Amino acid sequence: MAVSSNLRPSASPLALLRQLEWRVRHAVENVLSGEYRSAFRGRGMEFDQVVKYEFGDDVRDIDWNVTARLGEPYRKKFVEEREVTVLLVFEDSPSLHFGSGSQSKREALLEIAGLVMLLGAVNRDRVGFVHASPAGNLFREPVRGRGQIMHSAATLLAQPAPAPTDAPFELPWRMLSRAAPKHSVLIWLGDFPPRQRDERGSPLPEGWPVLQRRYQTMGFRVDDPWERMLPTGESMAAYDPTAGRLVTLEGSAAEKAAQAAWVNERESVWQALFPDPLARLVVSTEENRLDALVRFFHARMKSGAR
Repeated sequence: MAVSSNLRPSASPLALLRQLEWRVRHAVENVLSGEYRSAFRGRGMEFDQVVKYEFGDDVRDIDWNVTARLGEPYRKKFVEEREVTVLLVFEDSPSLHFGSGSQSKREALLEIAGLVMLLGAVNRDRVGFVHASPAGNLFREPVRGRGQIMHSAATLLAQPAPAPTDAPFELPWRMLSRAAPKHSVLIWLGDFPPRQRDERGSPLPEGWPVLQRRYQTMGFRVDDPWERMLPTGESMAAYDPTAGRLVTLEGSAAEKAAQAAWVNERESVWQALFPDPLARLVVSTEENRLDALVRFFHARMKSGAR
């Protein structure tokens, strides 16, 4: 199930989304089936009615008031609320411009965002997004329906890439805490570089624990092969998107040690933000993004993760 589309700024976002849509529908109908729905379970259990207690029912569901009034055991019956609200938070940092191959990390991450939004459209979920960058924030409230979600996804894909800068910027934590109903699915897509730690040594941003209590939180990240291991051999030039210039890599022991320290600190922050391995997805720029999402949902379904 190959996804050959590359998200390029020169292409129409709607055209690119339509190229991906049939693959998403095929995945939902023939590959994912109930796995996407199992991975995003909705808001919880809703009271339906009171029914007679039968042997084997959960005693914790017994309605003791009704049981006392009628003189025989009755229990509460619940149904799972099916509506899912998915809020994507796209942290558009200049470092996402990096790419040693045919695609940058930003292009690959935008493709993942588009695929997730299309999955929501096929499953009749409500889907919205927050685009955060050094230039400001754009919020589109969760909507339902193919047309509205396609338009919202096209708006996200059409956002201009941020200019080179190494100045830090913070996500709009206060706005995010009110952007979707409780128990919605919040997917944070970004580069997740090492973060400055607070006085307690924690890399968690101040507003993150609040969001973890309010939402089902997940993190999606794209890695370039050069981030995992610097190429060996002669010195070479590489583009530094945060500085907006070419830098020379000598392949020295000092460079390799610095890169290894950066990778270790990045992984430490990544795992602190998303302690549950089933809540974080890392995809390579060389990897099939839809296949990676299928494996992610399949693993969550098998584990019964919420």
